[in-house]
Amino acid sequence: MLARTSLLSKTLSALVSTTLLASHVAGQSCSNFGVASSSSGCLCPPGFGGSNCSEPACGGTIFDGSSRTLASATSGGFPNLTASDCSCSSGWTGTGCNVCSTSSACQTAWTAVNGNASVSDGIAAASGVNDTMVCNTQPTVYAAGELSCQVNNPTLQSLFPLQSDLNILRTYNSSLSPLQNASGTLLSPNGSSAAYAQLFYAGVEQFSCTASPCTQSTSSGTDSWTCSNLQCACFEGTAFCGGVPSLNLDGTINALSGTLTVSCDSSNTCHFQQEVLNNLFGSSGLALQGCVFGECVSQAVIDSSNTNSTSTGSSSSQLGGGVIAGLAVVGVLLGAGIIAIIWGSFLQRAARNKPFDGGAAGGISVRWSDVSYFIPPSGALGRSIFSRRRETNGEKTILDGVNGSIGPGMLMAILGPSGAGKTTLVELIAGKAKSGLFTGTITFPPLAAGKHPRVAFVPQTDVLPVFLTVREALVFAASLRLPESLSEERKVAIVDAVIEKLGLEGVAETRIGATDGTGRGISGGEARRVSIGLELVGCPDILVCDEPTSGLDSVSAWRVVSVLKEVARGGGGLFGAIDGEKNNGRGVAVICSVHQPSSRLYHAFDSVVLLAHGRALYSGPGGLAPAQHFKAMRDAEVAQDSASEIPEYGEGYNVADYLLEIASVAPVGLFSSSRVMESNINESQDLSGPSTSPTADEKPVSRADVEALSSRSKPSQSDYATTFFTQFLVLCGREWKIIRRDKTLFLTHVIAASILGVFCGGLYFHTGITIAGFQSRVGCLFFLGSLTAFSSLSALYNVVEVRSLFVRERSNSYYSPTAWLLSRILFDVIPLRVLPTIIVSSITYWMAGLSPEASRFFKFLLILVLYTLAMTLWNFLLATSFRNGGIAILISALSALYQMTYAGFFVHLTSIPPVLRWLQWLCPLKFCLEALSVNEVGSGLMIEDTLQGVPISISATVIMELLFGFDPNAYYRDVLVLFAFIAGLGVLVIGMVWYKVREQR
Repeated sequence: MLARTSLLSKTLSALVSTTLLASHVAGQSCSNFGVASSSSGCLCPPGFGGSNCSEPACGGTIFDGSSRTLASATSGGFPNLTASDCSCSSGWTGTGCNVCSTSSACQTAWTAVNGNASVSDGIAAASGVNDTMVCNTQPTVYAAGELSCQVNNPTLQSLFPLQSDLNILRTYNSSLSPLQNASGTLLSPNGSSAAYAQLFYAGVEQFSCTASPCTQSTSSGTDSWTCSNLQCACFEGTAFCGGVPSLNLDGTINALSGTLTVSCDSSNTCHFQQEVLNNLFGSSGLALQGCVFGECVSQAVIDSSNTNSTSTGSSSSQLGGGVIAGLAVVGVLLGAGIIAIIWGSFLQRAARNKPFDGGAAGGISVRWSDVSYFIPPSGALGRSIFSRRRETNGEKTILDGVNGSIGPGMLMAILGPSGAGKTTLVELIAGKAKSGLFTGTITFPPLAAGKHPRVAFVPQTDVLPVFLTVREALVFAASLRLPESLSEERKVAIVDAVIEKLGLEGVAETRIGATDGTGRGISGGEARRVSIGLELVGCPDILVCDEPTSGLDSVSAWRVVSVLKEVARGGGGLFGAIDGEKNNGRGVAVICSVHQPSSRLYHAFDSVVLLAHGRALYSGPGGLAPAQHFKAMRDAEVAQDSASEIPEYGEGYNVADYLLEIASVAPVGLFSSSRVMESNINESQDLSGPSTSPTADEKPVSRADVEALSSRSKPSQSDYATTFFTQFLVLCGREWKIIRRDKTLFLTHVIAASILGVFCGGLYFHTGITIAGFQSRVGCLFFLGSLTAFSSLSALYNVVEVRSLFVRERSNSYYSPTAWLLSRILFDVIPLRVLPTIIVSSITYWMAGLSPEASRFFKFLLILVLYTLAMTLWNFLLATSFRNGGIAILISALSALYQMTYAGFFVHLTSIPPVLRWLQWLCPLKFCLEALSVNEVGSGLMIEDTLQGVPISISATVIMELLFGFDPNAYYRDVLVLFAFIAGLGVLVIGMVWYKVREQR
């Protein structure tokens, strides 16, 4: 038993040392915080006497004052109420007999001392109305009341197994108490409200406390007595204060300070609350049982107090600072959202009310002169025999001085073998962002210099919204690419015209599906026509296609080329077609790179550009003209009695194959003669406007031309056809359709959350309140946080999956990246992140038996939702930072493991070496777990356990601090930190999307 006691005392001492620095209160001349008096030595609290107020009364009543019988000292040197065999008079109870139990007892005791003197003498408030002496046995105090309770805390009882009692005198207004006339009696130090407390163990006083001033409040049947300036003093040598050296609490008791709260309810239970005691014994402090209340007071005082009562019992409780701050944040966010919606609606209406100034499309030519493009080399430096420019600084030449032109209403084919530069040339003409360096000029007669037409670009790969129908995809593009001032009816009519022109009537209501063959949908040829249609709904002036026939069968390829030819002839008149002017459409310049067309396809093109090694071997009319051109060159070389490297053209041979054969051989002599051919042909082209672009031989390359060319690939706000609010609404409409049609991901998240909630709740079902049970509680919270971290990985994959579609639509100025992000947050974060988090958390919370208070549950949900948002934005950031989804997933998984390490569950944060400890401040899970744990123990959770057979009852707050190092006051700080993570990651995601996730070819 001694070993058990020693172990438990050391445990208690360790717990106390985490919350207090031991210090001693200066000695006092009068014990029990009595006040020295020149006439009577010391004025003592009721129930104490002697020369220095150190002797408790034995029998008698509180009205006896200094003449009251006192308890005698025992062999230990301390007065002992139990050993003195003190018995209480009739109508009096409690330790020391200071608590009245009947009104007659008060009246009898008053009369015995004061005779027939009126109880109201000297009490102005009584006014002689009803001076009957009564005994108030309720917790509420009217003047000065006593209470006496038993202290049955298991932890204290394991150390001090005998009976412990606590007496408390609560003085509300000493001038209203009849005790003010008792000789040698002190009710308060200076006439203000006060409290005096004494703890007795086995009849011997161990320590006393006082606090002043005090306030009294009543709420929900609980009377609370709150006092400031608490002081306590130990009686050295008593059991609590050094009588047993291994159990000495002297330093702890003397250091008690701050605010004292004594709260009592109608069940005769009180709580002695102070910061240190709350940490040791729970938020309710030291529990007191079997309390008895007694206050001798005039009935007139009670009547007067009830009439003028200002009790807080009927008043509404005030909101805490944290709640007010939370409501303020929510209010600001809601207000900002409402203002944004109103402002967006205003701008949208203003844009729709503008007069429509569009309608004209097409009629624009394209001329490029001396266009060159260079990228860092993939091999060694050197000079190519096919390049007129030395590859200085390790640059590799992709295009070298290419010239060409095309007029409206013409269909041009750019031919050449793989690596000839076809894709690079069409991308430069379309104004796409390129990673290399380029020079030269690209102009659009008859537009003035610096102005750019609407150039539509159809990439080689079809990137389409999988879950939309063909019509919905085209309506989506029309809603964002056509002017806001154009009515919805006309936009729909344009879509219908495009569907008819492309021959997509049969699949207009069919979902597009995956174009890579992994899902059912439209065919490859239809997908290519849909890609063209997405550009046509914007009514472009120029249409550029990168290998539109690649991967298609001959029939599908011919249909695509036929559509392009029809577009070239009059496709720019879509606005006019709506008004019935189908023949008034101006021609559109259509430029296509083609890899290896059939003879039928080849002859559909009006003009041809033949590239080889980045140089143009031919640029001019199509048909047989290129074959005749090279045949004439070959005949000239043969006539000069020299062997020609140009292959001979055979009648009936596919001209396209013949040109590719020449480009593959690429005799050096062709490169010197090709520029002369380009010049002659360009001069003969019938363009819609005069040429304003001299060749590089006539005029040096202008830096302004290069900058103008590159600027076309950088859309600004003015490049968007619609307002931000319209973009957001249209994107939300598409996301809603996708969620309705693809329920797999949503249902998977919800079902998985439900299953995991039941699993986790069953794993931690009704966790106990032992030390091991508390560890399980924190483990349950840690599991939920870790589950959230790993579940948010799907957000990363979703962004990676739609990245290519976003890049294509952004490059074509469909919408602002911010509008896309907001729509993703609304339709990805809420249904796929927040809702599953609430499901799994709610199931686990109640199954695990966590705090039953509703406020604690919602605070618990708030933390997990905030952490979910932070982790979702983190994965958004990774997905937008890396093109390779595998790298992003790896980093996300590693970051989740890092958070688990620094969360404080597996390792105590203070035990981590300082060189690595700072990483905890970058760990959102640490703040999440800390806030969840603090929220749980803040409900007053008590640990009831047994250490080596000795029962203990201690606050879970102390265990939390010892085992995990969490700050019990850190909840709202952690909320703010999580908000800071969300704000910081949100800014980074927006910045990354704006400046990183863009088309770069």
